[in-house]
Amino acid sequence: MINQSVTIESNVGSLSDYSLQLNRWFLKPIGAWPQSRSTSRIERMISLVLIVVCHCAISFTVIPSALHIILVDEDIYWKMKLLGPLGHWFVGGLNYTTLLLRSREIRYCVEHIEMDWRIVTRMKDHRIMLQNAKFGRYVAGFCAAFMQLGVLSYCTVTALTTQVIVLDNVTKTVRMLPCPVYKKLLNVDTSPTNEIVLASQFLSGFIVNSSAVGAFSLATVFAAHACGQLNVLKTWITEFVNESDGNDKHVYFNEIGVIVEHHLRVLSFISRIEDLMNRICFMELFKCTLDICMLSYYILMEWADHNVQNLTIHFAILISMSFNVFIVCYIGEILTEQCKKVGDVVYMTNWYYLPHKTILDLVLIITRSSLIIKITAGKLIHMTVYTFGDVMKTAFAYLNILRQTT
Repeated sequence: MINQSVTIESNVGSLSDYSLQLNRWFLKPIGAWPQSRSTSRIERMISLVLIVVCHCAISFTVIPSALHIILVDEDIYWKMKLLGPLGHWFVGGLNYTTLLLRSREIRYCVEHIEMDWRIVTRMKDHRIMLQNAKFGRYVAGFCAAFMQLGVLSYCTVTALTTQVIVLDNVTKTVRMLPCPVYKKLLNVDTSPTNEIVLASQFLSGFIVNSSAVGAFSLATVFAAHACGQLNVLKTWITEFVNESDGNDKHVYFNEIGVIVEHHLRVLSFISRIEDLMNRICFMELFKCTLDICMLSYYILMEWADHNVQNLTIHFAILISMSFNVFIVCYIGEILTEQCKKVGDVVYMTNWYYLPHKTILDLVLIITRSSLIIKITAGKLIHMTVYTFGDVMKTAFAYLNILRQTT
């Protein structure tokens, strides 16, 4: 199998870059793309400046908005209406910080993917990997489009809405803000303060959206690559058994060693994905549960007020949040199923024609496949499609409590 491989070393760099390209586009503008040894000093300084700017922009949105909700005396409906955007910005800031703290693990996974494209040298295996890389790119692209368009559309529509106020016996028209600001801290009823705060909230909205998109796209691309490696491994196992049938049992020791070593390498990569994503998945599940609950509440309120514009925007954001939760739950289940299928593929081959010692080698693969590595949220919740159903049920249960309360 390895002796007949076709070396396509010239394409390795472009293929690994193809699978990781969107992740780099999402994370570099916010300084969250992990640095490598080849990163120049200027790039490191730019990344540091971006991190400081991003944290300042998020804080400049979250702190005044939180003070407004806490200190300004408004009815419960308006406080609930403001709580949703504030929660999205706040948890998005935590998610962004988590991405920065886990940059070493992200760099390890990126280097692991690049090395896999060098290790696997056959054209047929590269086609399998490329098919999974395309799936990861498509899902990451849809995730980015839904999230950015939904939230930024909400910010745009809010900014286009004007409010007439009377200040010092002078009537003024000011633009509404996506997140309200405590006016004793910042007087947003005057110009250019209103425009500066509005621009900063657009910037911080882009940052928190990019952090969420970056987290989901990393999970998707890494999981898709792991599935591609498992599919390559299953192809190797099938070919090994078919080629070993009727031949000398001592010829294949090195090949079964390559298969076992690659199997352990893939499982190690999946374990790294779990270590990287379990905290991020936990925060995203919490944030999306809160967002789905609040967005459903807003949809009911806007439906009663017949506000078609806000109703459409809230519904679009609800779809994007639900899609993101479903994707991260789906890839967790897919990885679990693909790990199990390695053992199933071994069992479904014509292993009974092989020498006894070779059969024992295959039994080791089956035994290792039965020890499944699960993608979890905070090492508490197993990410499966059933988890997605639980998230939706929990969100709507909170919605019912919220409706009864308000």
